[in-house]
Amino acid sequence: MIIKSIELADYRNYGCLSLEFDRGTNILYGDNAQGKTNILEAIFVAATTKSHRGAKDREIVAFGKEEAHIRTYLEKEAVETRVDMHLRKSKSKGIAIDGQKIKKAADLMGLCNVVFFSPEDLGIIKNGPAERRRFVDMELCQLDSLYLYNLNHYNRIVNQRNKLLKDMYMNPDLKETLSVWDMQLASFGSKIIQRRKLFGEQLNEIIYGIHRKLSGDREELAVHYEPDVEAEDFEEKLRANQDRDIRAKMTSVGPHRDDFSFIIGDIDIRRFGSQGQQRTAALSLKLSEIELVKKIAKDAPILLLDDVLSELDSNRQNYLLGSIGDIQTIITCTGLDEFVKHRFEINKVYQVSEGTVACMNGV
Repeated sequence: MIIKSIELADYRNYGCLSLEFDRGTNILYGDNAQGKTNILEAIFVAATTKSHRGAKDREIVAFGKEEAHIRTYLEKEAVETRVDMHLRKSKSKGIAIDGQKIKKAADLMGLCNVVFFSPEDLGIIKNGPAERRRFVDMELCQLDSLYLYNLNHYNRIVNQRNKLLKDMYMNPDLKETLSVWDMQLASFGSKIIQRRKLFGEQLNEIIYGIHRKLSGDREELAVHYEPDVEAEDFEEKLRANQDRDIRAKMTSVGPHRDDFSFIIGDIDIRRFGSQGQQRTAALSLKLSEIELVKKIAKDAPILLLDDVLSELDSNRQNYLLGSIGDIQTIITCTGLDEFVKHRFEINKVYQVSEGTVACMNGV
């Protein structure tokens, strides 16, 4: 799958924008704070319904406007698909595929797989577990519609159970209804735990070889899934922790507290790894994401690189660019320096300045 073009209206700093992309390597260059990342964000939103930055729809709509519009034209095996998305400040988003409205935003997931790599991702190893869960969830939601269904229901039930726990402070009799929520939470949560376990196994098969090459055959990286509770024990643990949850007014057990560890030798590099080890592991993780999409979806993802090359040394740059291959790639950078000009083939170049984008022919 490739993205042929994108049209934006009242999206962040773009009143009206239309861009066509090559199926190879596309460069968006310009100074910081000109709108380069906003274009990548729009592509990500169009593919996943969510901002990679965690922004709400009302934050994406241009100042003084009530809604924004994204239209993308996708192509796979010579078949074109149009996706229209309206982002509204005060309503839920509207989505149509080839002119047909879809009932749930989740119905869009998996149509177009994207891998987004930004400088912030280099901290995914050393940062908190929420970021690692978010990485896993975003990837699995694109690749597995059943996982998306289970995760949406699980998150909704956690929120409802937490509200019930708070309401019990004023109405203790509500405790009688807690077991009903526990059964539902355990049902959906157990499926999430099982799928994350499989994801960890699939990831390990890929990341081992990538990391060995990145480290010059000096290190072997293993990813360990650390479930907060085992699937078969979930409901029992919920019951055992009911009194504690009532006191804390929150659900203390479940996959919303899971984590993933990254082990080199016998060292947990989340806590004890050097910055270089953590950054290399993060790069291995993003490159493994590309291969995982190819393996599971039987399709190449669209790769979005947001000013990440400037954060990598020459060896990591070489490996990343060498891994792009035949993947459609859209890269943002602050300048077309000698590295970008001569390291690999560029198919299309745009200059971004103050919310305007100009095609630079012959660069």
